[in-house]
Formats: sequence, structure tokens, C-alpha cells
Amino acid sequence: MIYESTRDINRKLNPSEAILQGLSEEGGLFVLRDLGKNKLNLEKLIGKSYYEVAEAVLRLFVDFSDEEIKKCVEEAYRGKFSHENITPLVGLKDSYVLELFNGPTSAFKDVGLSLLPQLTKTALTKVEDKNDILILTATSGDTGKAALEGFKDVDRTKIMVFYPNDGVSTVQKTQMQTQEGKNTKVCAIHGNFDDAQSGIKELFVDEEFKKELLSKNIKLSSANSINIGRLIPQVVYYVVSYLDLVNTNKIKLNDKVNFVVPTGNFGNILAGYYAEQIGLPVNKLICASNNNNVLYDFLTTGVYDKNRDFLKTVSPSMDILISSNLERLLYYISGCDNAYIAKLMKDLKETGRFEVTGEVLDKIKDKFQAGFADDEQTKETIKAIYEKDNYLLDTHTAVAYKVLLDNLDNEHASIVLSTASPYKFTESVYSSLFETQGEDEFTLMNKLHEQTKVVIPENLRDLDKKEIRHKDVINKEDMKKYILEKLGDL
Repeated sequence: MIYESTRDINRKLNPSEAILQGLSEEGGLFVLRDLGKNKLNLEKLIGKSYYEVAEAVLRLFVDFSDEEIKKCVEEAYRGKFSHENITPLVGLKDSYVLELFNGPTSAFKDVGLSLLPQLTKTALTKVEDKNDILILTATSGDTGKAALEGFKDVDRTKIMVFYPNDGVSTVQKTQMQTQEGKNTKVCAIHGNFDDAQSGIKELFVDEEFKKELLSKNIKLSSANSINIGRLIPQVVYYVVSYLDLVNTNKIKLNDKVNFVVPTGNFGNILAGYYAEQIGLPVNKLICASNNNNVLYDFLTTGVYDKNRDFLKTVSPSMDILISSNLERLLYYISGCDNAYIAKLMKDLKETGRFEVTGEVLDKIKDKFQAGFADDEQTKETIKAIYEKDNYLLDTHTAVAYKVLLDNLDNEHASIVLSTASPYKFTESVYSSLFETQGEDEFTLMNKLHEQTKVVIPENLRDLDKKEIRHKDVINKEDMKKYILEKLGDL
């Protein structure tokens, strides 16, 4: 089981090394060339728990023993999620909603970022490396807090998170600014998520920077979904949700289903593609974008062009114009052509755009559909589903639900991935349903609960009363300098 870089076939690592390194030296992402060679036996997984399904999926991707895998899964999830099924499936009139927000930070990122620290700790025991790990992470809102919570006080790791100062919700920002842990550091940048993500990726290929870290006995890694160890756990909930439909006799084994995914960095929907490759019966993966619809344009035309205005929307975690994980999909769709991927990524860096061949686009369209919703449509959808189903969507899930309604399929069951609690985006959700008088998000959080009776997640209650511990704001050009200066504090 060997991982290679999407951009260079000669750069190869075993799974533990790939998890620890996060990103290849030249900027490529680690992938299994023979993804899909080994398949899940879905029939044997019918009736199994989330933990057992997770163990079966992980065996296809990591070089750990069964005992090590079981320990990773148990320590990641047992007692840390508010629902015993981890990612419960809820039936509505038009579809099923897969609730991915029952973890410690009320966002879908918790599923991957509860398991990644356990994978990292185990990988460290399997490689002969005495260096500590520095996790560098860019966030559009949810990854940051989930990563901080997952890696908080984990031995031999330090974590620094960068977020756009004006590009996250008040709740998201407060979650990060109040983060505890002796090995955590959070910093805002003047810029958007793409600026933060690009800055992090540049540091991963900065040899001088990495040498300076090594002189301090530190190596770099990432908690973004560019790290294969973050992506693999997300494959699990696709399999679990499908088996839930089989277990409850909503579908028969081997019936195909659709998944509708609110998408920014392309990691969440890519996990669905991975699930399909290892044997899950998927009809279509439907990519839902907000007004930053660079992915919609690409999936319908084959042209990826980030040369456009960056728009701030009511679904800020999807306000992204550089979707890093698309690179992994292109690698597989192109027949694992590393040189072709290297050329596309070179074009993107130098010109801000690339265009795939007609053959590649046809293969993508065979498995993917796309749609998008603007802010008004998003808020209208929140109101419509609440009135019709008495179910409260957050702004990102509402984007996906609008795209579902535009692509209704009577032949296949459809599952909408719900990526966050509505209380993480309270002002937008509340104002979709009721009139506001300029109250702050924390006042509206309580009012939303009073009006809807939807329970406020425990981790968000009294969040505004916690101590603000991280106040730094820097220019995007100063990330490298900031990291080197602050390492001594961790």
C-alpha cells in the first residue's frame, strides 16, 4: 500500500508517512494509485455499528494493525459525539438528511478531525522520527475549531490555525478565539480563505522554512483535507448512511443513491467519490455551490477559472475559489496521469485557470452533477423546509437542499449532507425565519431556540462568556514570520 504525489509518480510514501507529511514536497497531494483495487463487502457490514464500518474502511487505506485501527476509532468517537450513531440519517419529504454536526464543534469537520489526531499519534509510533509535528491549517470557519479541538494537548504535536478575519461567522470566530490547550495558536489574517490556504501551501514547499523548523526538531503537517488522513474518515459516513437505508428497508442492497454535498474545498464530496470507488453504489454526486460557483462552472464547462470576484455569502465556509481536493479527482479521472496534473496545477498557479480535455470532462459528468444557490435562495430554502418539514437547516445545508430541489430524482433515494448546526450561523438562519432588531448572534441563538425548540449544542451554549485567548491579526504576507516567532509559545 503506497501513496504517491498527484504531480510526481516518483514521490512515494507508505500510509503512515503520507499522514504525517500531509503534502508532497512539490505541492502535490498524496493518493493511492490503485484506489478501488480492494472493495468493501457491503453485505457483511449490514447491521454493523459506525465503529465497525469505520474499521472496515480504514483497513483499505492505512498500514495499521486491526488492533491499532480499533483503538484509533474508539478514542476518536466514543463519548465525544452527542448522538450514539455519530452521523444519524433523518428522513424528510423530499430526501434524507445526513447530520454530520454532532461532534465537539458542531460541524462535519469533527468526523475527520476527531480521527486524524489518533491516526497521527499511531503513525508517529510506526516511523523512526524523533521530531515533533507542527500542524499548519487554513480555515474558512469550521476546520480550524475542529482541528484545534482534535489536536489540543496531543503529545508531540503543535497546531497553528489561520482564518480570514472578516470571512467567518461570529460564532465560528469566537469558537477559535476561545480555544484552550497548551499547544494551540490561532491567528486571523487580512485576506480571504484562499489567501490563507495559499500561504500555508507555499510554506509546505519552502525548503528554507522547513530546514529552520527541523533545526528545532519540528516537521510540518496539515489538518486540512489536503492531508489524506483527514479525508479517509469522511468516506465512512457515506457508507454508513447507505447502510442505514438498507437496514431500514428504504432501499435494497446494491440500489444506487444520490448524494448532494455543499462544497467549497471539494474534500467532502471527494470522500463520496472514494466511497464509490471502494464499492458503494452511487448514482450521482451532486456538487452544490453558493455564489462563489467556480466548481459549478468547472463541472459544467471543463474550465476552472478563479479570476473572478471573491464574494462573501451567508454560507461563509464555502466562500472558496481554489478547491484543493479537485486535484485528486482529476488525477483519477485522467487515468492517474501525474504529468497532466502537474501541468494543470502549473497553469492554475501562473494564470489562475486551467481547462481539461473533453474526454476528462465527459468522465466527470458521468458521475457528478452541479448546481448553485444565491443568498436569497438559500434563506428561502431554510424557511420553506422549516415550514414544510419542521426541520432547521443551516445556511450551507440549505444551499445543498436548494440544489436537490432543482435536481429531484424519483428513481433514486437522495441524501443531503448537513454540514453544520444552524446555531453556527444564527443570524442568517434566524433572519430567514423571523424579523430581527439588530441583536447579536448570541442573543439570536437563544431566541432561535425559543422559537423553534431546536436544542443548542452544548459546546455553543455560553460561548460568548468564555475568555478570548487568541487576538492576533496579521497581514497574509507575514504568516511565515509569525509562525517562527510564536513557536516558542507552544
